[in-house]
Amino acid sequence: MSDTHLNQAVIYRRVSSTKQTKVGDGLNSQETRCRDFARLKGYQIVGVFSDDMSGSTKQRPGMETMLSFVRKQKVKGTRILIDDVSRLARGLDAHLELRRSIAEAGGVLESPSIEFGEDPDSILVENLLASVSQHQRQKNGEQTKNRMKARVQNGYWVFQAPAGYRYERVSGRGKMLVRDEPLASVIQEALEGYASGRFESQAEVQRFLLSNPLFPKDSRGEVRHQRVSVLLNQAAYAGYVEAPSWGVDLRVGQHQPIISSQTYQRIQERLKGGFYAPRQSNLQEDFPLRGHVVCSDCNTPLTACWSKGSNKKYPYYLCPKRGCDSYGKSIRRDKIEGEFEDLIGQATPSDALFKVGKSMFKELWDYQGAQAEKNTKAMGAKLDKVESQLSKLLERILDASVPSVIKAYEERVRDLELEKQALKEKMALSVWGGLLFWTDRNSK
Repeated sequence: MSDTHLNQAVIYRRVSSTKQTKVGDGLNSQETRCRDFARLKGYQIVGVFSDDMSGSTKQRPGMETMLSFVRKQKVKGTRILIDDVSRLARGLDAHLELRRSIAEAGGVLESPSIEFGEDPDSILVENLLASVSQHQRQKNGEQTKNRMKARVQNGYWVFQAPAGYRYERVSGRGKMLVRDEPLASVIQEALEGYASGRFESQAEVQRFLLSNPLFPKDSRGEVRHQRVSVLLNQAAYAGYVEAPSWGVDLRVGQHQPIISSQTYQRIQERLKGGFYAPRQSNLQEDFPLRGHVVCSDCNTPLTACWSKGSNKKYPYYLCPKRGCDSYGKSIRRDKIEGEFEDLIGQATPSDALFKVGKSMFKELWDYQGAQAEKNTKAMGAKLDKVESQLSKLLERILDASVPSVIKAYEERVRDLELEKQALKEKMALSVWGGLLFWTDRNSK
């Protein structure tokens, strides 16, 4: 057995996440310490293996590759160097299992931070250090979760930014969601289109996003149905935050919404099947003058149709009355609509018509102003009622002990929070309309 084989060593290094491989120098620092230790011991480094995952995880690609390498060595006793016990694992169970795997592969664990041994005292110290490392990991996780939970409670989104948003550091408020244009506008159009009925189904939303070059696709160049469902159900787009798994119910967030609360509610109603907004048949009317212009021979309103040519279709107006000299005779759409535009351009309303129109608009304006004031009072009363219901439900949740009852209360609280925000939006619009009405009336 040669000294060269006896002095063989490999280095194992680990950080907790992929991000740490790009930010900071944790991996290289660990390797440097291990190489210095190897030089001191006279070891020859024959391999360096790395992982970027939690220390509580037992199955790791880098560890498996290293153990496979050690097993293939001609002699047992390859040194496996780690910077610290916590780099091997940050959980006692994982530590003990990896120690067994290393021993079975024929490796010998060493570190510049601790002397490993097989006597009871050495094993006790090693296990205590592994337990302390586990406690630190769990404590760090608990503190991080508590900070994130408190931030959500204050209305801040703390998870991965939804599509259409990005994080931006704001002075005094930390990282906040801000609109990520132009993607935010694409998502806004998709969500508002579904709410209004422009897109009659989720499949139409899916096709819209697929055809839009600004919307990111998956690795196959597709937009899957599940992704559309997530977009339609994402409360963050309406300016809300929530974390049900942490016991944080729905609340108004600090970030700017992409859609209104009312739009979000209409989407939820459509998804539940309780609301349907049919597409208007004349939304893209091909013949706007159909039924409004008459035949010059018989005064019958003209109909219209597309006439199929050899290569394409042509639009025409025509008289539908049998017996008329012009029956079935086609008039090109551009000709009749062009003449109509010229006629409209020549029309000049009289002073009397202006006075009648002004009187009608003033009457309508006064009526709308009175209605706005009335609606604001009614919505204010309804808002008070909703807030009262919320208060009572929250008290019941605190007193409840049956999980199914608590869940039902929480779902009701969520619905009331949505209703509360929608009422506030409607009241704001109503107050703005009333302000315009008051300004106009008092400027006369």
